[in-house]
Amino acid sequence: MSKVKFLDLGSQPIANNFLDNKSKIKNEYKFNLSVVFDEETKLVSLESFVQPELMFNDSYVYYSSLSKTMRSHFYDTANLLKKDFSPKNVLEIGSNDGVFLKNFPFNTTISVEPCGNFARITTAMGYTTYSKFWTKGLSETITTKHGKQDLIFSANCMCHIQDLKSAFASVSRSLSPTGVFVFEDPSLLKMMERGSYDQIYDEHAHMFSVTALQNLLKNSGLEIFKVQNITVHGGSNRIFACPEGTRKIDRSVRENLDREENAGLGNIDAYIRFSEKVSQSKTQLVQVLSELKRKGCKIVSYGATSKLTTVFNYCQIGTDLIDYIVDTTYDKQGKLSPGMHIPVISPEEGFDSTVDFAFLGAWNYEKEILSNEKEFLNNGRFISHVPYVRFIKN
Repeated sequence: MSKVKFLDLGSQPIANNFLDNKSKIKNEYKFNLSVVFDEETKLVSLESFVQPELMFNDSYVYYSSLSKTMRSHFYDTANLLKKDFSPKNVLEIGSNDGVFLKNFPFNTTISVEPCGNFARITTAMGYTTYSKFWTKGLSETITTKHGKQDLIFSANCMCHIQDLKSAFASVSRSLSPTGVFVFEDPSLLKMMERGSYDQIYDEHAHMFSVTALQNLLKNSGLEIFKVQNITVHGGSNRIFACPEGTRKIDRSVRENLDREENAGLGNIDAYIRFSEKVSQSKTQLVQVLSELKRKGCKIVSYGATSKLTTVFNYCQIGTDLIDYIVDTTYDKQGKLSPGMHIPVISPEEGFDSTVDFAFLGAWNYEKEILSNEKEFLNNGRFISHVPYVRFIKN
């Protein structure tokens, strides 16, 4: 058996399934969040996948456009791709609310978005949007109707797709002979280095290393010709792939493969060490929050993120330690957090001078948050568990 389990994060809910009221707690869906390493392909994946329709539907609540960081990121990314590849037509897989899409002409750009609420947004913007999951059948439909694509782009979506073999083969069939497939997802190496185990939740069916991606893409007739290490989502890789033999291989590919080899990502021992680090982080975080609570401090969480769902459910942090969660997303406000059922309210309602400490649920936006919350930092402090349990102050 080539798959080895190395981490168990316990019983977890759907990370974005915020509950309208307490009556829904009884029927809340839970699953066991365990992680495995495939010794053959070097791919890190969830041991058991959650049915996609339970995660990606009309009530999905993560809007990329709400973050200034992400708006700027996708604007810059679109300009880079236009400059480097001058694509005549573009397909985006997982277009969310159109934050990347809107930088391209609607008459030559297609999107795929299974969440109906977002598909309606991009359709209203004028884009042909297929509100379906990316499959072989859908790729054939798109190719028949729109032809092969010069640029296929996907951000924080390919790692959600459980059947990667089919997904990458479908991309390969949909690319023009000189086309490029560019996708970005959280970096396994960065997760390992930072101990950011909260990158693991139901939606993230896989955590990608360049090593594993090279193996998987090769089986679909694609090869990686460039890798860019980017800062979004706590450290991600932007992968550039093309039909085999059509482009010169940049040295960044070899550099990333070497870094991963030096970090031991091809061997189970590195993952066992990571699991030990995760266990230590849990112990330290609960100790710190419990001690502050004993001293009478008011502690809230800043950001009702998917990452937060993993941390609070794994560490069993509830309303005994966290008074409430503040979040700017309107669709989350007035609801209860997945699993631990902590109330979510708006920052205007709850992020005030009575708060002593705020756990940074959205630690990957630390720079943006600290810039926005200078007034809070005059008297209060943020707490983060990445890369270790620490206090953040002025």
